Amino acid sequence: MDAWAIGAIVFVCIFGGALLGMYLRGRIPPRHLGDDSKDSVKLGMGLVATMAALVLGLLVASAKNSYDDQKSGLDQISANLILVDSILAQYGPEAQEARLQLHHLVTVAVNRIWPNDATQEATVAPATTAEGENLHSLILSLAPGNDQQRSLQSMALQISTELGRARWLLVAQEEGDAIPRPFLVILVFWLTALFASFGLFAPPNMTVVTTLFLSALSVSGAIFLIMELAQPFTGLVQISSAPLRTALSHLAQ
Repeated sequence: MDAWAIGAIVFVCIFGGALLGMYLRGRIPPRHLGDDSKDSVKLGMGLVATMAALVLGLLVASAKNSYDDQKSGLDQISANLILVDSILAQYGPEAQEARLQLHHLVTVAVNRIWPNDATQEATVAPATTAEGENLHSLILSLAPGNDQQRSLQSMALQISTELGRARWLLVAQEEGDAIPRPFLVILVFWLTALFASFGLFAPPNMTVVTTLFLSALSVSGAIFLIMELAQPFTGLVQISSAPLRTALSHLAQ
């Protein structure tokens, strides 16, 4: 589901819980809203608030680390692309076909991850697994004529293998869930119950409603941020295509 949709649903649930608490305030017998009841509810909701705060903090940190790892992985891929192209250039004219194939693969990848057409869905996953295998086969089919070419071929094969591993790691990271659905449901339940307790003991005036609205918006914004960081190649918080496009400009020259 889209991060915007999830953020909106979370906001509706949390702020709705606060409004429900304010609604119930006028219908619960006054003896249930005394100081003793209020203290008991505060103790229970304090525990819930602590758990929710810890979980939200851990999720934001985890999502940010995942985002940084994918950005670092893309930077490493870009550097390796330039390096393997340079090695193939040193090998000689026999490696020109492999260099052209490398240029083609990167061009396709850039257009797939950052499509110019807004109607196309951005994805890191290649259309087929044969894309990288063709390049590896071309490098493997080279027939070195001397020790220098054999060394260059060996280095090119090693980097090609690292490129494939890094690419599939990005695919695996992109397809993972930022927050497992059952976990998200439980977290939203905690927050809804917490805001319901806020509304239950808060006087029904515009200042309180505005404060609860902004608080619910902030919490749902944190969950929206988590979902956005988990999809670093789409949405608002997007990894820049500059490193890969810079590498593309240096290939097969």
